[in-house]
Amino acid sequence: MIEHRPFDSLGRMDIDWLSARYHFSFAHYHDPARMGVGPLRVWNDDTIQPGGGFEPHGHRDMEIITYVRSGAISHRDHLGNEGRTEAGNVQVMSAGSGIRHAEFNLEDEVTRIYQIWIQPDRSGAAPRWDQRAFPKLERAGVLVPLASGRPGDDGALPIHQDAALLGATLLPGQSVNHALAPGRRAYLVVAEGAVEAGGLTLGPRDGAVVTDRPSLEIRAASPAEILLADLP
Repeated sequence: MIEHRPFDSLGRMDIDWLSARYHFSFAHYHDPARMGVGPLRVWNDDTIQPGGGFEPHGHRDMEIITYVRSGAISHRDHLGNEGRTEAGNVQVMSAGSGIRHAEFNLEDEVTRIYQIWIQPDRSGAAPRWDQRAFPKLERAGVLVPLASGRPGDDGALPIHQDAALLGATLLPGQSVNHALAPGRRAYLVVAEGAVEAGGLTLGPRDGAVVTDRPSLEIRAASPAEILLADLP
């Protein structure tokens, strides 16, 4: 089964420096039918104006993945970690026993990110932060693990969960096929372009819940960039 989540149907919040769209219930937006997929609890589509950002705040027991779509996001936390993550790259913060951090758009242009929260398979782990470059040319026509807790996903940023976030770029007519082990599910998001998957056409920034399928073929209808979370 594939359940289409069109971009226009997502929850929303708009303030002076932030335009946010929520794939799942978050903050003031609550939809009992959209509480997450397995351990995936948050997928926020954030557009941050220059100079805007999230003041220091705390998290615990959550794997927080940030995928930068355009611009860059700058991170600082109480452990002394600092970094600037550019478009196409990924950062992971394992909040574990507790971490305080801030994120800001220090660029002269708008920054667009996905913030993805996955519940860990343990509580109280040591908090940590890391980032990694994932050049889009290396993801051309193939789903590459970006963040993962699955064995064998070498090169991916580690997370504390039997889950993986994968990404690919596709030319028109190009396709990728992703196998899902029995009992597993997926959440697919089209970062750019349009794709066909399971008989549905998904447009820019759409999402789709994938369940009870052994595999999913994703074919690009236009130049496309996709992200897929493989989940227990």
